[in-house]
Amino acid sequence: MSELDRWEARFSAEHYVFGTEPNRFLAENARRIAPRSRVLSIADGEGRNGVWLAEQGHRVTSQDFSPNAQEKARRLAAARGVSLDFELSDITGRDWVPDAFHAVVGIFFQFVGPSERASIFEGIRRTVRPGGVVLIEGYGSRQLAYATGGPKKRENLYTEALLQQAFAGFAELEVLAYDAEIAEGPGHHGMSALVDMVARR
Repeated sequence: MSELDRWEARFSAEHYVFGTEPNRFLAENARRIAPRSRVLSIADGEGRNGVWLAEQGHRVTSQDFSPNAQEKARRLAAARGVSLDFELSDITGRDWVPDAFHAVVGIFFQFVGPSERASIFEGIRRTVRPGGVVLIEGYGSRQLAYATGGPKKRENLYTEALLQQAFAGFAELEVLAYDAEIAEGPGHHGMSALVDMVARR
């Protein structure tokens, strides 16, 4: 089964796999995004983060490669009374237009391996405008022991050093690894090893 087929099957469920509320790290750090910013939410899935950002007044591009996920995201946006730009694309081959966004948000997009991840990180660096912010949250290596969500491959997980290296040279860079209970639908639930990054170009 291809990666797309796997996610299409997962997102075919009636319920929202990761819930409909925004990721906690995003909600706590959204104040770092200037008002009415142009925001790219990558691997936005069923739209919980992109829709919430639109509710905050941002102009949001919600990117994902799953038609099933984007259909659910459209329904969520309609229910919440907001509009987004939906981009159906494969993040591993995306055209990262330089300086296109004031902010880029990437929450748990760890279905990619190290080589693809490096290309995506470079794309994020390129597409966020000078002075813009990048918010990333993912699972750290201890997540394999918790088994409460995320990839099963250690190489897909984050470390503080990995993110610090990927976004070296940004004007501001904060990376923090910690453990916390999360409850984001049935897909992410329970004690989790997290790695958060806030970077300003």
